[in-house]
Amino acid sequence: MLKGAVLLLNLGSPDSTSVADVRRYLREFLGDGRVIDKPGQPFRWLLVNGIITPFRAPKSAHAYTKIWTPEGSPLVVTSKRTQVKLQARIDLTVELAMNYGKPSIPDALQRIVANGVGRLLLFPQYPHYAMSSWETVVAKVREEAARIAPSLLIETVQPYYMDEDYISALVESARPYLAKPHDHLLFSYHSIPVRHLTKADSSHAHCQVVPDCCNVCSPTQSTCYKAQVTRTTQAFARCAGLDPAKWSMSFQSRLAGEPWITPYTDYEFESLPKAGKKRLLVITPAFVTDCLETLEEIRVEGAKSYLAAGGDSFEHIPCLNDQPVWIDFLENRVRQWQSGIKTAV
Repeated sequence: MLKGAVLLLNLGSPDSTSVADVRRYLREFLGDGRVIDKPGQPFRWLLVNGIITPFRAPKSAHAYTKIWTPEGSPLVVTSKRTQVKLQARIDLTVELAMNYGKPSIPDALQRIVANGVGRLLLFPQYPHYAMSSWETVVAKVREEAARIAPSLLIETVQPYYMDEDYISALVESARPYLAKPHDHLLFSYHSIPVRHLTKADSSHAHCQVVPDCCNVCSPTQSTCYKAQVTRTTQAFARCAGLDPAKWSMSFQSRLAGEPWITPYTDYEFESLPKAGKKRLLVITPAFVTDCLETLEEIRVEGAKSYLAAGGDSFEHIPCLNDQPVWIDFLENRVRQWQSGIKTAV
């Protein structure tokens, strides 16, 4: 039987809050052809290095200073704690890698190979498919493995946006917050360009074509980010017994220049108080681990915008992070994979 291992995968962070480190990180992140997929390498290079990064790096560096911990980036620090806790539960090697920054994918693969591993389970920390998140990190691992360890057998946990255990973990982690007095629960998901939705529709006949396309079943939804986050939200609402009038969805973290999925979260922070939603809860299920987008964009700047617009109270429900319910989910999925290996052998 081949020796197995698990590789947890997440987005990544700069090495520090310095503008130089943030600039280096943004160049790697935004230079990914699946993140900014404008045609032509020269054009994309100019867009990222000549236009976006020079202006964005100082602002992002300042944003990181608001959430940075003594141990480093919250995303990386929490991901490492998750790795340690999962490792304590299973008898397989558990490695961690970031798509951008450190710990890097090549370094993790080198350690895996040195440990005599022949079969690897990739576990992207993304519940939903998107070309710019789930797909790109899986593709990068496979590309690096083809170079470093071509004989390594690689399997991947598919998007688990409707997995009953994942939904249960989300609801259980949110229950203490849902029990507090509130007027509205806002599900805020990372946005993507509308063009990415239609690009992921191989039929070119469903996304943005069929009325209410996210709620009409289609095989194309296996690669439709918006349909998947819609299903997650609906499943959460059913499981938690939410009043349909007391929750809604929105999308955050867009770039200027083209249409992104709407409604925009920052607009919702301004409009909800005017609609009488004075006590707001926000949950961010597309993010498994709290990061810049949840801690600074939502918990700091979002709260400020909402309260300035007339809201009375604002609370962000933490991501699953390294909570026991999340470690339970990871462990169960890994054990299912282990059981499949033993059955196959």
